[in-house]
Formats: sequence, C-alpha cells, structure tokens
Amino acid sequence: MLTIVDQFTRECLAIEVGLGMTGKEVSEVLDRLLEVRGKVESIRVDNGPEFAGNAMDAWAYERGIKLDFINPGKPTENAFIESFNGRLREECLNDNQFLTLIEAQTIIEAWRKDYNEQRPHGSLNGLTPREFAQQHSTMLNNINLKNNQFTVA
Repeated sequence: MLTIVDQFTRECLAIEVGLGMTGKEVSEVLDRLLEVRGKVESIRVDNGPEFAGNAMDAWAYERGIKLDFINPGKPTENAFIESFNGRLREECLNDNQFLTLIEAQTIIEAWRKDYNEQRPHGSLNGLTPREFAQQHSTMLNNINLKNNQFTVA
C-alpha cells in the first residue's frame, strides 16, 4: 500500500492499494498527483526498493524533484506519515476483513475521503484538511513551491 500526504495541508492525496508496488507504479501515481497539484520541490520517502530504485531516481531527475530519503531504520524522521499510517491501520485496516482487492480499495478510499473531509485537526486550527487547503488555495497558488513537499510511504 502506498500512502501520500501533503505536509502543509495534511491532506491524504492518495492511498494506492495493491499487491506490491514498483518504482514505475509509484511514479505513475505521483505523475497523476502532479497534474492536479502542481510540482513540488521534494518528496520525502523511506528507503524501500520502490523508492530507492532506478525508476524513481530517473523520474525525479527528469522532473527536477528531490527525493528526500530518511536515514535507514529511522522512521521518526518521517513521523507524520508514520502517524498517519498508524491511524489508517487502527481505524480502517484492523476493523475490516477484505475479501477482494476491489473491496479493499473501495473501503480504504471511503476512509481517505472521511479523513480529508470530516475530521478536524488541531494542527489546522480545527479545520479538516480539505477546509484548510481551500482556505489557503489562493496563497498556495501564489507562493513559491520551494517549501511544498509530499510525504510518501
């Protein structure tokens, strides 16, 4: 499973459910997000083979995006996505038995939408990630995207 979160808005931009992902598949998901969200300066990733391989390296180089690798064995360097994944596991994955991949994708996507649209965050002054992003959309469109970063796990 691939999870992608915008570090500024706290929005979960994607959860890709599958039986394992290659760097090429990860790059395809990121390309879809970049079409909608625009270019980011960097993407924080762990050292999994789907991120550390040639496919992701070439993808990032071609787009001028830095892959910001955490140190091996240091998940605390990617604490936000680790916390997000823990919440996903506790609130969704542990509470459901998935009989098919399509069922898993459907239930997890519903959870993602609920997370973005119905759950206020203290770090966002009580707004949901979607509300926060909407409030700041004008600012986000006008700022230099230097500090914009996705976190991927």
